[in-house]
Amino acid sequence: MKSYFSPKNNPRVIIIQKLYGRFFNNDDDLSFPKHRFKKFIKDVVLGTIERNDLIIDELENELGSKLIFKNLDKVFQTILKAATYEILYKPNLSINIIIKEYLNSSNFFLENSQTKYLNALLDNIGKKLRSKNAGI
Repeated sequence: MKSYFSPKNNPRVIIIQKLYGRFFNNDDDLSFPKHRFKKFIKDVVLGTIERNDLIIDELENELGSKLIFKNLDKVFQTILKAATYEILYKPNLSINIIIKEYLNSSNFFLENSQTKYLNALLDNIGKKLRSKNAGI
């Protein structure tokens, strides 16, 4: 079980790496190596890329004037996009699990103080988006 926590086995770490490469390094390599969560990883990566503009609109609406999305750290932006995709399009996953998984993964990329801030942002976004979409 311990190997799950190494970066190369953590599905969210792989998602963050693939999306970061695509959004900020113009990396067109979207191959997905063999992984027990390959289908999930591929779905989140491709879904986030496909719905990037919509996700950014949702984030800017929810974050409002508190902060400007494009001024955030690039890793932060990537994590917020992927988590927002899951919140919006993976209704069977609980918000708490999504947040916990991205916070665990963020430890490979961010300082502890940044992770606390990310936790607050994801919690805020998750509650707003799920309550808004519950009425659909």
